[in-house]
Amino acid sequence: MAAQARVVIVGGGFGGVETARRLEKLTGDGTEIVLVNPENYMLYTPLLPEVASGVIQPRNVGVPLRKILRRTRVLVGETTHVDVDGKAISFQPPEGPERLVAWDRLVLAPGSISRMFPIPGLAEHGYGFKNLAQAVFVRNHVIQQLELADAAEDVAERRCRAAFVVVGAGYAGTELIAELQSMVRRALRNYPRLRPDDVRFVLADVAPVVLPELGADLGRRALGILRRRGIDIRLKTTVEEVGEDWVKLSDGELISTRTFVWTAGVTPDPLIAKTGLPTTPQGRLVCDAYTRVKDHDDVFGLGDSAAIPDPDDPGKPTPPTAQYAVRQGKTCARAVAASLGIGAPAPYAYRGLGLLVSLADSQAVCRVLGRPLSGRLAFLLTRGYHLAVLPTFGRKLRVLNDWTLAAGGPPDIAELGSLGGSGPLHTER
Repeated sequence: MAAQARVVIVGGGFGGVETARRLEKLTGDGTEIVLVNPENYMLYTPLLPEVASGVIQPRNVGVPLRKILRRTRVLVGETTHVDVDGKAISFQPPEGPERLVAWDRLVLAPGSISRMFPIPGLAEHGYGFKNLAQAVFVRNHVIQQLELADAAEDVAERRCRAAFVVVGAGYAGTELIAELQSMVRRALRNYPRLRPDDVRFVLADVAPVVLPELGADLGRRALGILRRRGIDIRLKTTVEEVGEDWVKLSDGELISTRTFVWTAGVTPDPLIAKTGLPTTPQGRLVCDAYTRVKDHDDVFGLGDSAAIPDPDDPGKPTPPTAQYAVRQGKTCARAVAASLGIGAPAPYAYRGLGLLVSLADSQAVCRVLGRPLSGRLAFLLTRGYHLAVLPTFGRKLRVLNDWTLAAGGPPDIAELGSLGGSGPLHTER
């Protein structure tokens, strides 16, 4: 009897999970599929801002891997080393000794972490917003600052604690500040000593527009929506230094704040640099249109950690977003199966159907089939899209229930600080 071929997938995000799902359909009992991930769930990252604002319960954006994957062996642990020549990976389970897992084909999709810059104080005082723990932490921290601001006798301290700064006007930063501002505005009735004039929200970015991915027209619409709510948008602005209770911007202003959230881009997971595989200057794996890593026909890469040529602009890699990672997963699964003698590979080819950004308070901006939309219709389309693509019926139902409850009442301001746990950026792996 022929030995069973083993495909090991590192990373349980959008790309890794889609690769496993497709391989389950393409291959039979002669192929063992193993997926290694630090958690036993796939995080639906587009809804993290709504977790931070308390609209959605944290567990409802974590989709259990064993509910999505039927034939894949799931190993929970941190991948610590990749031995390309020896065809094995090392991973550390939550308990017990480190283990080795051999592979015949390897798929690397470990995702990304926050991109850091040499800004004094950033690592020590900035908060990240990439995973579930960080989203819960930000929510707890914001509510704690409201409590402390309400209790403060000094006006300067009150306004410092009620000032919230987010850097990065892409998807994550723009949606986050919109959600937090909506939550805080509605929560103020519970804090009698806090007035609207005490509260300040600042969104800063070096770019000349917000949401540059959506184009100038939708960027202007989003900018108008946020500014009408009183959010201070600083474009063409960088951060020069971060302190424990202040942020210095390149325009010279020193903002007193205890809340500084950094969402200005991502960089590949540090694991990629340790593999010895060819990478781009930005640290992403060099891959072809079939997701194969350069000079390694048995190793494949996709998602945030891989530079897959963009079909619309082959000289550039595809953006590190969920939509692209899912489609790359389909391409990767076909390429892996073909390398095992099953079917034929097909090059990555994908044109997005739309881009959607929720701005809370029944507002959103989106581009669907090339048509720009904003307002309530865009908001409904955005939520409908998330419900359509969120895996498992149970998670769809839970999220829909969360949205319904949030629409009918005031925000939940219970601070569960003991449950959240991420802290400053220097603690991120």
